[in-house]
Amino acid sequence: MGNSALKAHLETAQKTGVFQLTGKGLSEFPEDLQKLASNLRTIDLSNNKIEILPPLMGKFSVLKSLALNNNKLTALPEELCKLKKLETLHLNGNHLTQLPATFGQLLALKTLSLSGNKLRTVPTQLCSLRHLDVVDLSRNQIQSVPDTVGDLQTIELNLNQNQISQISVQISHCPRLKVLRLEENCLDLSMLPQSILSDSQISLLAVEGNLFEIKKLRELEGYDKVCRRILPVNVFCFPDH
Repeated sequence: MGNSALKAHLETAQKTGVFQLTGKGLSEFPEDLQKLASNLRTIDLSNNKIEILPPLMGKFSVLKSLALNNNKLTALPEELCKLKKLETLHLNGNHLTQLPATFGQLLALKTLSLSGNKLRTVPTQLCSLRHLDVVDLSRNQIQSVPDTVGDLQTIELNLNQNQISQISVQISHCPRLKVLRLEENCLDLSMLPQSILSDSQISLLAVEGNLFEIKKLRELEGYDKVCRRILPVNVFCFPDH
């Protein structure tokens, strides 16, 4: 991409607070963006070939939304965690295996999308984020859900298309969790905590494509309680196919 085209995008971003440059084959984060660090609210660099984010990421003090879907990121810099205003972070389709140790400092974060990466566990750093609404960890390599999940504050947790065979009973204690998606994993019915049905806030449980038939789930104690929790929000219970 030519310098003149990049300059035009920068000029537009200076006026709007939005920088969007998707599908342009960029291999590096545009360093000239730091000139707008004090007024950019949205950055979208999805569908490029960016492998590394520079430390200057920490300079975007008013950034609320960052999208880097479908790049080639293998790690995130610690400086990213200085973005105190960041509310939405989309990193789908990269090669991330873990999150920075300081990721829990992103205290304003509401939506986190990490679908299609190489995570092997539910990052414990997420438990420090008290304003999370949606966490998408689908299409990773997660094999189990640990006890620490009980401290997760999110409303929706998407774990579809992983390799999950074990789930901690602590998931029933998530105080705000309403939607739990576990489709296409490796769960046996005996590994699904019954307390999810009988003693949780969950009102939408999606578990199709595991190692049991949905009709067997209906026979478990507490299934009717989930249905009663679901009805007020007009969602139907585990349909037959």
